[in-house]
Amino acid sequence: MKKISIIILILIILGVGFWFFYSGKKILIKKDVVGDSAVIELSGDKEEVVKNGKQNNLSGIFCENYDRRPFAVMYAGDAVARPLSGIASADLVVEAQVITGSITRMMAIFTCGDPSQIGSIRSARHDFIPLAQGFDTIYVHWGGSHFALEQLRQKVMNNIDALTNPFNVFYRDESIPAPHNGFTSTEKIENTSQKLGYRMKSKFEGYLFQSGEDIKNNMAEKDSCASLKKYCSLNIFYSGVYKVSYDYDFQNNSYLRYRGGKVEVDKLEDKKVEAKNVIAMIAKSRQVEGQYNDIDVEGGGKAIIYQNGREIKGTWKKDELNKQSKLTFFSESGQEIKFVPGQIWIEIVDPSQKILWI
Repeated sequence: MKKISIIILILIILGVGFWFFYSGKKILIKKDVVGDSAVIELSGDKEEVVKNGKQNNLSGIFCENYDRRPFAVMYAGDAVARPLSGIASADLVVEAQVITGSITRMMAIFTCGDPSQIGSIRSARHDFIPLAQGFDTIYVHWGGSHFALEQLRQKVMNNIDALTNPFNVFYRDESIPAPHNGFTSTEKIENTSQKLGYRMKSKFEGYLFQSGEDIKNNMAEKDSCASLKKYCSLNIFYSGVYKVSYDYDFQNNSYLRYRGGKVEVDKLEDKKVEAKNVIAMIAKSRQVEGQYNDIDVEGGGKAIIYQNGREIKGTWKKDELNKQSKLTFFSESGQEIKFVPGQIWIEIVDPSQKILWI
């Protein structure tokens, strides 16, 4: 009995020691997670591959906030507002013209990302609302067009407007000229959403993601710039300083973003914006009232998907009878596109605008 008691005591001591040793360690989830596994680092001592981890179904990244309801924040596209804060941390970004042949705006969606500053924040536009609904987001904006505000007043979705500024969720940086000095953070948005009684768990249906083996095989395809060891470039001819390009880096299997010929940098950490997937979503648009765009973001149309150094022609679809339906992308054979885990950029392009992959 004494021997058994001693053994039990030793086991208890070892167990307590193990708990103290690991409980203080910070768990870091690496960015280059692929498929259904995540590489977790315990204070640099060792790495373990953990199967069936907490994977966010919007970008495929493993994170603590994997099931948090997404926040969709409207960003300025104006050259004077650059560099933007927090944009590199977004899980997914949608960019579109808000005036025909002119200004673009971005809607950045955050689930995993937790930037301490988000902005410059700009107005809601009605074209973005059905997309924000389809991602099950809380829509965050600074005022809006009368088209958008009319819909939001009808409570078509949960939203937070800086014009009413509930619980001081927004603030202005007086060192920056208005109207480009409006900011917030994911912490502020989350706290305000909770106080407003909004649901905080995501109901987004989710995208499909490639495994590590899928990515390796796709990069090895003969039409991939990775297999050719070639730095390719995607150019989207928005007007003037709003022109966008992405340089594909086959070594990192990512797309470095440029606007107006300059690298897109996140102001927070002076960090370059790199996407794992870029989509050119072709949608007809028309100018209304001389200062707004009306874009056909529901229904369907052509799409070109860029991932793993490849150009994949396909289609997009969003059920116009169901506002909460997911924006989905398909290959020419009708298979739903599987994304490379990481940031996704959706560029909404008018059929008259040029897209060049070289």
